[in-house]
Amino acid sequence: MEVVLIAHDIRSSHNIGSLARSADGFGVKTIYCTGFTPYINNDADERLPHIQRKIALDIHKTALGAEDTVDIRHRGNLEALIEELRRLGFTIIGLEQSKTSKPLKTFGGSKTLALILGSETTGLTADIIELCDQILEIPMLGDKESLNVSVAGAIAMYELRRAELY
Repeated sequence: MEVVLIAHDIRSSHNIGSLARSADGFGVKTIYCTGFTPYINNDADERLPHIQRKIALDIHKTALGAEDTVDIRHRGNLEALIEELRRLGFTIIGLEQSKTSKPLKTFGGSKTLALILGSETTGLTADIIELCDQILEIPMLGDKESLNVSVAGAIAMYELRRAELY
């Protein structure tokens, strides 16, 4: 199974580094950073050099080298990326609590899937949920309604790859 991660409108460079480290551990080779999500330098990078260096260093602090084994790419337009991945045969999965979400463990599998994670504070918007083929959620038992995005992403990557791990 091929899994790619889409990190949309995530504010924290540390969350991106943590997601990269988990992605490496679960065999996810590509993270697409969309919206205002911080990303590693690329050839077409128009950010000021000192901004590029600071973000790369912040990502490295939690990625601990996984930024060298996971391809962290920037894409400006989430909708165009989803269309491109869908044309390539990817099933688009959103991780969010919603009226249409199903428990993560019920996902029936796909040979290629793109997992979208949203903002630390607001999650995925209704517009993004509409673009997904399926919405999955992590059932919660405590009083809090959500997990840190990097923790939720790690749980989702583990669950989606679990059959390959055992």
